[in-house]
Amino acid sequence: MTAEMVAPAWMHQQITAEEYESWSEEQCAGIEIVDGMVVVSPSASKRHNRLARLLANALDAAAGPDWNADTDFDVRLQDVPLTNRRPDVIVYRADTIDITPTRPEHVLLVAEVVSPGSETTDRIVKVDQYAKAGIGFYWRIEQAATGTPLVYTYLLDPATRTYREGDVFASTLKITVPFAAEIDLGQI
Repeated sequence: MTAEMVAPAWMHQQITAEEYESWSEEQCAGIEIVDGMVVVSPSASKRHNRLARLLANALDAAAGPDWNADTDFDVRLQDVPLTNRRPDVIVYRADTIDITPTRPEHVLLVAEVVSPGSETTDRIVKVDQYAKAGIGFYWRIEQAATGTPLVYTYLLDPATRTYREGDVFASTLKITVPFAAEIDLGQI
């Protein structure tokens, strides 16, 4: 076995929050931590990234001064074992912009853009993790063959820490909760 074939230690053992916090931004890019184990995420397509960015921009404009919307940063779902997810879109309290790590109580809504290879994770696994963490709203964006995405919305039931299915939007996303917004999905 050659030296380049030996996998790094972090691929074989759980890492702690303290270890993760010592890593550089470059080391943390493109990964999530699930139950202490590093999960490498494949690079997203340009269409995926554009969809996430345009949705985040529209939500940021609609959310008002108390909320920010952004893309692609860690949300610490639990400390032990460490679980960090990196949602495609995050709406979070504006007054927590300088607090790291971002915690579920800072987050109002997360959205995931489903891509080839992330179907099960985005449709089943993350839904459960975000609900158990107490994040109020989850949106799943499916990239339809027609080009116009479909947005599936979910609302947290705080008593059961599970999501109830909400509306599905196919051309215009028009919501009143968690804040009023109208987004032309054909432009995304």
